[in-house]
Amino acid sequence: MAQRLIRAICIVFFSVSAFAATPEATVDARATRLEEQLRCLVCQNQSIAESQADLAMDLKRQVHEMLAAGKSEAEVRDFMVERYGDFVLYDPPLKTGTLILWLGPLLLVLGALAAFFWRLRQRRSEPAEAVPDAAALARARALLDKKES
Repeated sequence: MAQRLIRAICIVFFSVSAFAATPEATVDARATRLEEQLRCLVCQNQSIAESQADLAMDLKRQVHEMLAAGKSEAEVRDFMVERYGDFVLYDPPLKTGTLILWLGPLLLVLGALAAFFWRLRQRRSEPAEAVPDAAALARARALLDKKES
């Protein structure tokens, strides 16, 4: 009878401790998922999950603390956007303030193509360099020969 009681207590103890570890693992998974959606403001080409910058480390800690405190991912994301702007999101919403983020690369490519075609057109309209005639070549040779002597 005592062995059954000890086994039952052990089973309850281990199951409770395993159940208690689950919320922490859930918070870690949610934090990791959210960290991959947020841009490092120092590196700018890495998420805060990938970055080793001091600011990214602080943001990771802050995300984890907010999620552990019971805030939802949307609340944490909204907090980060409110504090750092839409640039902190890898996938910013399409609105007037973020239009340059969405259209910037397209505008750069179109500008480069326009400059390229404008330069081509300008080169076609320029007169071709005149080919020196025989008399001009003879004068140039005479000057060079005179200089070498």
